[in-house]
Amino acid sequence: MARLTDQEQQDVIRFLEADKPLPDKYRFLLFEDKREVELVWNGKTGDVTNVVLPFQTIEQVDEPRAEKQEDALLQLDLFSLDDRGRQLKGWTNKLIWGDNKLILSSLNSGPLRQEIEAQGGLKLVYIDPPFDVGADFSMDIEIGEDKLTKQPGILEEIAYRDTWGKGADSFLAMIYERLFLMRDLLASDGSIYLHCDWRLNSHLRIILDEVFGPSNYQNEIIWQRTSAHSDPGHYGVNVDSIFYYSKSLERTWNQQYCLHSDEYKMRFRNEDPDGRLWTDADITAKGLSGGGYTYEYKGIKSLWRCPLTTMERLDAEGKLHFTRAGGIRLKRYLDETPGVPLQTLWTDVFPVNSQAAERLDYPTQKPQALLDRIIESSSNEGDLVADFFCGSGTLAASAERLGRKWIVSDLGKFAVHTTRKRIIGVQRQLKADGKDYRAFEILNLGRYERQHYVGINPNLREEEQRIQVEAREREFTDLILRAYKAEPTTGSSAFNGRKSGRMVAVGPINMPVTRLFVEEIILECRKQHITKADILGFEFEMGLFPNVLDDARSRGIDLSPKYIPADVFDKRAIEKNQVVFHDVAYIEVKPYIVGNTVSVELTDFSVFYSQDSVASAEETVKNKGSKVVVERGQIIKVSKDKDGIVTREVLTKEWTDWIDYWAVDFDFENKSEIIRVQDVDTGEWEEKWTGDYIFENEWQSFRTKRDRSLELKSVFHECLPGRRKVAVKVVDIFGNDTMAIVEVNVGGGK
Repeated sequence: MARLTDQEQQDVIRFLEADKPLPDKYRFLLFEDKREVELVWNGKTGDVTNVVLPFQTIEQVDEPRAEKQEDALLQLDLFSLDDRGRQLKGWTNKLIWGDNKLILSSLNSGPLRQEIEAQGGLKLVYIDPPFDVGADFSMDIEIGEDKLTKQPGILEEIAYRDTWGKGADSFLAMIYERLFLMRDLLASDGSIYLHCDWRLNSHLRIILDEVFGPSNYQNEIIWQRTSAHSDPGHYGVNVDSIFYYSKSLERTWNQQYCLHSDEYKMRFRNEDPDGRLWTDADITAKGLSGGGYTYEYKGIKSLWRCPLTTMERLDAEGKLHFTRAGGIRLKRYLDETPGVPLQTLWTDVFPVNSQAAERLDYPTQKPQALLDRIIESSSNEGDLVADFFCGSGTLAASAERLGRKWIVSDLGKFAVHTTRKRIIGVQRQLKADGKDYRAFEILNLGRYERQHYVGINPNLREEEQRIQVEAREREFTDLILRAYKAEPTTGSSAFNGRKSGRMVAVGPINMPVTRLFVEEIILECRKQHITKADILGFEFEMGLFPNVLDDARSRGIDLSPKYIPADVFDKRAIEKNQVVFHDVAYIEVKPYIVGNTVSVELTDFSVFYSQDSVASAEETVKNKGSKVVVERGQIIKVSKDKDGIVTREVLTKEWTDWIDYWAVDFDFENKSEIIRVQDVDTGEWEEKWTGDYIFENEWQSFRTKRDRSLELKSVFHECLPGRRKVAVKVVDIFGNDTMAIVEVNVGGGK
């Protein structure tokens, strides 16, 4: 610290006594940290969370579609399997639902860190954070010929509102802490790629310099995501920035190349009869970004950005591949000159267009070719890579195909479900191709501590924070009880109100209702001899039901979980009695037993979800317009003609219209759910059984963008004789999961 003059010391005392902030110059005079360049924002702090929460495994997928027992034994060369073909050892890829700050903190300082280090550490992180200030994170869901705009879940809305609602400084504070956590999790030779656009790229460059050090800056990649963009009054914005930093000068690097004149996009590898490997690539021409040549070549008429003379030359050299779909692709042999080293301007990776096979209609989806290039540049086969804002799961899909291990996470249930379907699709293709694939598991963060989610001001002193927490929780609870028309009660730590002879418990503000929360409700019911209770929550932990409800029922307690609707914050909706606290969905199934085999048929699925209302739509929709809403489990299209006449059309004709995905575990209680928690006295990590079981996904049917059909009866699956529980999991079109369990007696055993 520099020595202060007498005058400077007096100035400091005067400012402190007046309770005024010190001028900026004292920051450098009082402290030795003299950063040459630093970005400062309101509330900036170097504090990084070190909270460790246990990860709970709620589902495991290591056989994408077991049609018969032999199909489950294809991976013997890589992994040790049990008698059902389930993976017993080796790294299991991880898809995690939750707040990535707590996920990163728990990965950094928890027992999973040892598993990560055993894989050689985390070699690559790619993130595409929600840098679009105007994004509302809604999704378009196809319902027949119409589309319903799915609004973001309450937890997503609160998280993104807290990120963007207070201006750019709140986003910077969010990403700043997470970057520190990612840096600490990276291996010494690891790298990070941060994807952003013009809104905050200048801010993020300075933050990355501060977190990783200017000497570890490698490149700013400019990705031309579209060839043209109309922006009246400005130059069209058609590029994104991708900042590439390493953790140290020792980094993993594999040079990538592009061709001189006939640039290409990598598709997949092929083999000629002579054994030479070649890439199947689009035929394009350098410098022709907007035009091309239309002509017919050997009966195939198409648009190529490559002259006819070049086509003829390539054909004569045996470098054209005529596809079964009626297209022409370029062969480029892997043992030929690779081309020129890839530069920082990427113009040959095109966005996911409306006809692309990989398109999932996810608003922030990035092309797989982009992630392929990043993964191949900064990792090797067998390396561990990660994405903590995974969205539609492009990094996981690329990593799976390219032989990398992965960890991905997202706050949105819909994102987790989209990624689950996508990875199963990749597994199915790898299986069809006779290639190895790795198991993956879906995880929750368990045993949440409520204060991590209340959203208090971190700059307040501890006592002030406690007061603010209590005040916000009180306001929140009172609001929910008024909307639910429940009478507030006191004297119970678990219950907040009473309605029609039932006690009412309001779940926490910014987190799902967890198993721990429900267990506390059950304990209070037994203690107070309460037999009926409602639990209100914005979200419920994945895999929570029906186990916990069955447990309560066995103890003589009738628990009714209900979703708190988004319009609970709309005073007008409350006044008009339009707020509906809907029940969780339920499933009906029918088992079939033939000898020692079991099949399950899905016979009913009831949903009570509401989003907006018919009455509201009728008031707000304009003449010659329409709006799709969800009311009490029915999706309804409200239309007005030119004269203002309103018509209603129910779009969900059948109960199956609500189902996006369902899966079966033919022996549900085969694998106990174990979590690792730290002993407060010894600091040792201990394994504990949660009392529940992991859903082992053995068969599934789901809709895709190209195939909207759904099988309603599983294959017959061979099982050992005796009594067992079969679990069925259904995920609706909004990404919400529900489970049912049925007991069967296989082969007449006891």
